[in-house]
Amino acid sequence: MRYLALLALCLAPLIAKAQDWEDQKMFGAENADTILRILSSTDTSFFAPIIDDFIAANPAVSVEYLVTGTADLNKIFRETPDDFDVVISSAMDLQLKLANDGFAARLLDVSHPDWAQWHDSLFAFTSEPAAIVVNRSALGDLPIPNTRQDLIQLMRDNPDRFQSKVGTYDVRQSGLGYLFATQDARASETFWRLTEVMGRINARLYCCSGQMIDDLISGELIMAYNVLGSYAQVRAQASNDILVILPSEFPTTMMRTVLASSTASDPLVAEDFVRHLLTLQAVGDPARFPLPPLSATEANEGQTTIALNPALMTYLDQMKRAAFIREWEDAIVQDE
Repeated sequence: MRYLALLALCLAPLIAKAQDWEDQKMFGAENADTILRILSSTDTSFFAPIIDDFIAANPAVSVEYLVTGTADLNKIFRETPDDFDVVISSAMDLQLKLANDGFAARLLDVSHPDWAQWHDSLFAFTSEPAAIVVNRSALGDLPIPNTRQDLIQLMRDNPDRFQSKVGTYDVRQSGLGYLFATQDARASETFWRLTEVMGRINARLYCCSGQMIDDLISGELIMAYNVLGSYAQVRAQASNDILVILPSEFPTTMMRTVLASSTASDPLVAEDFVRHLLTLQAVGDPARFPLPPLSATEANEGQTTIALNPALMTYLDQMKRAAFIREWEDAIVQDE
């Protein structure tokens, strides 16, 4: 018994550090001089060409790419910042808070638009809209919604048809979902009417866009709201049933961001990766950079792209977050 107790004490730190990743992949030579650990919310398929391009230019480096959800990513990195060298996430607000709290290294010689960076430590490298995504076959002869108001009216007119057949983010679990929801709410009162209508038809709640798209393709969902458009467009290319719609009144567009950890094991390699990524984005070769590049339009123009500025952190205040989630739950989680 004493031996088992000692064994449990020895194993406890290892168990605590264990993590179920959505994906985990090594790139480069097994005997590389340096291992760069990247913590990311972006699917490996999008980043594999970028990492391969970086390793081709830096053959002495191998890369471990670890994927998890945006909320988990923020929590993991805050708890163990020394374990990761580069952090990539679509949750702009959480990333900005990390940079503001000193978790990001400053890169003073990076040529990048002022509106797409924060204090030389957080850098945006894509522009990606949230979309309404529809399964055409499942929608049948019903009209295709082009605005949020169209979507509201369609669900109100056909509640039985859409019962448990509409998906959206669970903002309690998804950092990106929470960002999209708070930005929608700031932009228009339509968000709360839409949320209430989705609640009445028992909308299904998801952690991430990939799961929503899977259920759209299988026919389990007819429509999904605030799906990450870049992911949906890729899947739509392989499925004629999937239609991606950017709301015509205004699309909510986020910018995916990257930071080099201020405690990176090899700071120069971490910073070189960030520079390489930003250079590939600027070149715009889809084979080397298969994500949507930054829009040429300044971030705050037209109030469609979420601006990388301190206002992003407003809804991260604990009291404001708690109040927002209570209101959201009252609207959409009507059976709990």
